[in-house]
Amino acid sequence: MFELKKLSKEAIPAALEKAVRYRLLNEPGEAESVCHDVLSIDPDNQQALVTLLLALTDRFGKGYNISVTQAREVVSRLSDAYERAYYAGIVRERQAKAQLHQGHPGSGFEAYEFLREAMMYYEEAERVRPTGNDDALLRWNACARIIMGNGLEPRGEDKIELPLE
Repeated sequence: MFELKKLSKEAIPAALEKAVRYRLLNEPGEAESVCHDVLSIDPDNQQALVTLLLALTDRFGKGYNISVTQAREVVSRLSDAYERAYYAGIVRERQAKAQLHQGHPGSGFEAYEFLREAMMYYEEAERVRPTGNDDALLRWNACARIIMGNGLEPRGEDKIELPLE
């Protein structure tokens, strides 16, 4: 169909600023496109990978065809152990929020499971975090508050949510 145009290496910083701005303007698809352009010439650009990951997860639960597999693949490309754990937590946390937003039968149980997984990733990130970086603790606390504030609990053998007719 089309041959995509390549950015120059000198344009990467400005392009990444635009990607962040697109996310702030609630245009994650535009941010994703910019990140793909950057990654096509600098495949290991960590800022582009993080921005891409956030743009992908911005779209969870909003009717876009974005898979968790895509987000996990991006996480696996992060070079820092802290960042891999932290952003794996972000993926799970955003999955949980999408489940809560959809509100289908069983979504509370699924959200609980995703939040607990996110909290485990945040605990892993906490263990290897740089001095003075408490971001993982803040996210862990946010997950705990979502669980407590929504009365979420694990799925039990006898806890089955049936749809009302």
